[in-house]
Amino acid sequence: MNAAARSSRIAASMLMLLATLLPPIAEAATTARVAQRGGAGRSPARHGKSAPKQQPAPANTPSAGHQGGKDAKPSAGQQPAHGNAQPGNGAAGQGGHQGANGGNAGHGNGASGNKNVNINIDNSKDITVVNNRNTVVRPAPRPYPRPPYAYGGHRYYCYHPYAYHPYHPYAWGPYYHPWGFFVAAMAATAIVVTVSSQQYHYDQGTYYVASTSTGSSGYVVVQAPVGATVSTLPQGAETVTMDSTSGWYYGGAYYEKTKDGYQVVAPVAGTVVQNLPDGGKEVKIGDQTYVQVGDTFYQPIQQNGKNMYEVVQVEAEKG
Repeated sequence: MNAAARSSRIAASMLMLLATLLPPIAEAATTARVAQRGGAGRSPARHGKSAPKQQPAPANTPSAGHQGGKDAKPSAGQQPAHGNAQPGNGAAGQGGHQGANGGNAGHGNGASGNKNVNINIDNSKDITVVNNRNTVVRPAPRPYPRPPYAYGGHRYYCYHPYAYHPYHPYAWGPYYHPWGFFVAAMAATAIVVTVSSQQYHYDQGTYYVASTSTGSSGYVVVQAPVGATVSTLPQGAETVTMDSTSGWYYGGAYYEKTKDGYQVVAPVAGTVVQNLPDGGKEVKIGDQTYVQVGDTFYQPIQQNGKNMYEVVQVEAEKG
C-alpha cells in the first residue's frame, strides 16, 4: 500500500473516531449550559431573600373583668353567711349585718353563674363622702290624716291603713346580694367609696366591706351607707316619691339626684315601696305586725290592689 492510501485510511479512521466522540461531548455541554441558566438566582442562600418567619398568633388573654364571665358574680366557693340577720343599731353599714338567711343564696349572683374572682379595684374612682346614719327616717312632709297606732310607749304614724301581708324578701336581679352575703374577691367593675373613713366596695347596686370574720379574707354585703354617691343608678332601680320629690329605690336603699351623681339618703316617712330586701324581719307590736329592716319600720298596706309597704314614722310618747 502506497503512502497516499495509508494517509487516506488514517484520515478516515480519525473522522470515524471524531464522529463517535463529538455527539456525547456536545450533549454534555448543552446540558451543562441549560442547568447553569435554569439555576441562576434560585439559590435562597445566595440570591433570594429568605421569607420572614411566621410568628405564632398571640393567645387570647382574658381581661381582668372576664376571668369568670362578664357579669360579675361569685364563684362556687362564695357562700352566704349563715344565721338570722341581726338588725344594726343605726350605724351606717359597719358590718353589723353579718348574717343573712342562707336559704336566700339563690337570689344572689351565684344563681346566674357569674364568678367574682377578680381582685382589681379601680382606685381612680374613689369617692369621699360624708356619712350619716342609714336607718334614720326623715319626717313626713305633710300632716297625717289619721291618728297613729300607739303601743308600748311609741306611736307609729302612717298615711295608709294597716293591711297585713306576709314579708317575702325580694332579689333585684343577677347583681344583687342580700346583706351578710360573703364573696372571696371583688369584681373588676367595683369602685371604692369612702364614707367617714370607712371604705366600701360598690358594684352595681351592692355595697361590700372587707371582712375576715368568716375565717378567710373576703368581702361581706352590708346596708347601703347614707352619703355614698355613685355616678349612675343600679339597673332595676325604681322611681319613688319621697318628701314630695322623686327619688329612686333599689335593694333597700334610697337615692336622690345631686350635682355629683346619685346619693344614698335616709328614707322619708310615708314613702311607699313594693319590695323589701333580705335581712328584714317581721316584728309583732301589739296586734299589728311590721317589717323591720335595719332600724326602719315598714307597715304592710294595700295600694291600688297591690301589696305594698309604707315607711313608718316612729315617735316616743311624751310624758
